[in-house]
Amino acid sequence: MKIGLLPLGRPTFDVPYAEEKLAGMLAKIDALASAEGHEVIGPRALLMEPSPDALSQVAQADLVLVLQVTFTDAAFVVEASKLGVPLAIWAVPEPRLGGRLRLNAFCGLNLAGHALGRNGVGFGWLYGDPGDADLAGLLAGKNAVSRLDGEEPGVAAVENPVPHLRIARIGAHPVGFDTCAYDKAELEALTGASVDELELDQMFAAARGLDDAAVAPYRDKVAAVPNLKDMDQGELDRSLRLASALEMLRSENDYDAFAIRCWPETFTEYGGAVCGPVSMMGEARVPCACEADVYGAVTQAILQRVCDSPVFLADLVDMDAESDTGVVWHCGQAPVSMTDDEPMATVHTNRKQALLYEFTLKPGRVTFFRISQAYGVPKVVIAGGEMLRSEMAFTGTSGVVRFDHAAQKVLRDVMDSGLEHHMAIAYGDHRDALRRIAAGMGLPVIELGAA
Repeated sequence: MKIGLLPLGRPTFDVPYAEEKLAGMLAKIDALASAEGHEVIGPRALLMEPSPDALSQVAQADLVLVLQVTFTDAAFVVEASKLGVPLAIWAVPEPRLGGRLRLNAFCGLNLAGHALGRNGVGFGWLYGDPGDADLAGLLAGKNAVSRLDGEEPGVAAVENPVPHLRIARIGAHPVGFDTCAYDKAELEALTGASVDELELDQMFAAARGLDDAAVAPYRDKVAAVPNLKDMDQGELDRSLRLASALEMLRSENDYDAFAIRCWPETFTEYGGAVCGPVSMMGEARVPCACEADVYGAVTQAILQRVCDSPVFLADLVDMDAESDTGVVWHCGQAPVSMTDDEPMATVHTNRKQALLYEFTLKPGRVTFFRISQAYGVPKVVIAGGEMLRSEMAFTGTSGVVRFDHAAQKVLRDVMDSGLEHHMAIAYGDHRDALRRIAAGMGLPVIELGAA
């Protein structure tokens, strides 16, 4: 066959490491092509931005193979799917060494899978290192998504415990993040939640206009963090002002949760991270969803009411069959009560600005939950597992989890379900309660790995 390559990357990740991984992927592709008589066409260097020229190069291929070398949004993959050529995506893992998330390629695969599902596009996928990845199987169509829609909950229904949420969406979700798209009327009909759509500048202006007395309580909250003095003090001040501004908006408008466009503008236009403030708000039982993920905010609010404790909206960034574990992570915004270590201050791994928290999630029973719009059909996705005591997998706030079902089966269900890249996490086993809520909302349920 004629294989068209689209190697995707972004300059905010570890480009030399990404190029090293790409070289290994290309070597594997070339060896297989030589052995089986395939022709390989298309660009062989990382595409750091959408490229119409690259699409034209692969338009006559028999298969377009997207090489998901680092995280990217899904917009270019969706454009590639419009060529009408069969599509496959190969994403590469990275070792859990305790440093920055250098590639975050799995999250890019996750985002693309959801977007393609919403657009009715079938595809094949592969998550593996060049040394042992079954590329031949991928090219032969052995790892195509098989749509998973869930089943009736099969339990007595209970009403949505938070039927009248008020959500503030601050800024629109980033382009290519179909996982964070929403329709106000559909959301309200399904969950009862109403949304006020604010601009980022409203949050920035509120933060800049605060006097020192309004910010003082948040300085007190972080005063005990041992390495706080190592942070840029201007960035720290601006970050803490965002925490105070969010609380002011909440109290003045009676908001229950926020969905915030956290990047890039908080860094490029405002000059301080909102991740630390999101952690503080979550600890105070005011859930905040990154990337303006409104359904993520509602998901958090429901889970928080069920578990009566803070929740964490996280990305699944790695799945490993050999250790039978996954890694959940976000930049540095988990509620601090989710660790039994001492939280440290840090900066955003890509944007290098404060304030974020850094710690590993404490061991214990956990529940994953998402009100999903996968394939354009609302449903509930749940999973159970055990957060393990482990060394830090990646900087920020992260944890290593052993799911109740085999990691490889959970991974398969994540892809087949078209799941969004954010899931809410809480300590304890709340699956039965969430099934009853799903029944009350008339939604089917997918339990990852159990299907």
